[in-house]
Amino acid sequence: MDDSREAQILAVAALEEPTRRRLYDHVIRQASPVTRDDAAAALGLPRSTAAFHLDRLVEEGLLEVIFERRTGRTGPGAGRPAKLYQRSSRPVAVLLPERRYDLAGGLLAAAIEESEGSGESPRTALNRRARQVGTDLAATIRDASGGTAGRAEMTDLLEEQGFEPRTEGDTVVLVNCPFHALARQYTGLVCEMNLCLLEGLLAGLAIPHLKAHLEPRPDHCCVQLQTDADQ
Repeated sequence: MDDSREAQILAVAALEEPTRRRLYDHVIRQASPVTRDDAAAALGLPRSTAAFHLDRLVEEGLLEVIFERRTGRTGPGAGRPAKLYQRSSRPVAVLLPERRYDLAGGLLAAAIEESEGSGESPRTALNRRARQVGTDLAATIRDASGGTAGRAEMTDLLEEQGFEPRTEGDTVVLVNCPFHALARQYTGLVCEMNLCLLEGLLAGLAIPHLKAHLEPRPDHCCVQLQTDADQ
């Protein structure tokens, strides 16, 4: 299943069509999966129309198909299994500008769990986890690019993660904060986590002379990537 941002946007856009939206709402409100005939009868639609829109919702990842025999009979003579529709297990969400609260939530939950077992502070565990995630992201793009990755690959990754990187001279300015709401409420904690994540990314990529710095700017990420004058 394609979980890219483009696929998520297309999935949401598919619900703009009124009949398709009605069918989606009907399916997800039912206690059990529904057939094409069930859905068509419930909404007063021709079966072919219901089938077309239901299958389109499956293509977009909003519904899933299962096959069951409605009679409960099995073996020869039991008939063909019916095609049933149910809500997809895949979540769909589009936030503009992009946010990554799933990433922040995972890091915070892991930090609390680790701190309970190790006795270290949750903040220390959070920062270590964030650096490791950054290092893991670097390894992913190195592997994808055949073992080496530079600024171009780094910029693509930052774009995918919602940072909206822009090059201004020797500085990579991160226009968007993927953790915006959390950073506004818990600025010190979240910005330090973000800094550690980006430090881990740069360390994993070993890009010369580029360092992550805390440099809050209005309507920007609190971290910017700057050329280190001491290098």
